[in-house]
Amino acid sequence: MTDIQDWIAICEVKARYCRLMDTKQWDAWRDLFTEDYELDVSEAGGPPPIKGRTEALGMAMSFVLPAITVHQVHCPEITINGDTAEGIWAMQDRVVFGPQGPSLSGFGHYHDRFRRLDGVWKISASKLTRLHVDMVAIG
Repeated sequence: MTDIQDWIAICEVKARYCRLMDTKQWDAWRDLFTEDYELDVSEAGGPPPIKGRTEALGMAMSFVLPAITVHQVHCPEITINGDTAEGIWAMQDRVVFGPQGPSLSGFGHYHDRFRRLDGVWKISASKLTRLHVDMVAIG
């Protein structure tokens, strides 16, 4: 693969990350990550960093499973180094916690690491940082 092909493949993995999470296609979403995936949402108000795909995705799913979510990523900055890559994505998310619950609109960045395994790019680490959050209480 050339760097541009890798760049496009990494962008497609991140696009699927958003779509599959928002449409709650958990088995396909789980396949986007390495077994040793690390998730860090501590700077965005979440728990300390979590290591291991099962544990990290379990925590993420417990937060978004009952909610309607819309995730968008923009302006990728990707550096490829052989079978590894790093990317920073501007992001915006909308999370609605049920018809009578609160909602949030968040703005910030995903800082991701990727690894190519058997020719397929997967997400090996993610860190979410937020610049601003708008909270809306219903009722």
